Amino acid sequence: MKPKSYLKANGSGCSITVDASPGAAKTEIVGINQWRGALQIKIAAEPRNGEANEELLRFLSERLSIARRYVRLVRGEKSSLKVISVPVPIERVEKLLRGE
Repeated sequence: MKPKSYLKANGSGCSITVDASPGAAKTEIVGINQWRGALQIKIAAEPRNGEANEELLRFLSERLSIARRYVRLVRGEKSSLKVISVPVPIERVEKLLRGE
């Protein structure tokens, strides 16, 4: 079975599949689950009233250096597996999420 990528090209931007773990001490990227095709992120917020989702979107906007309004939750509002859409080219997203 071939590993899946957590990034998919989407017009001029891309989508990011995230495996989110709320309730952490700090929000951070902890790895990549290649078999699930997801970026693993711990989130420093609880999963109530959309707090964890908002923290995830804030974190990604900061990490990608784009305004929060451009980071959209496309799928997985109540699931740990989420799809986020950003108007940033896939190559740039990959570098920024790796910390380059």
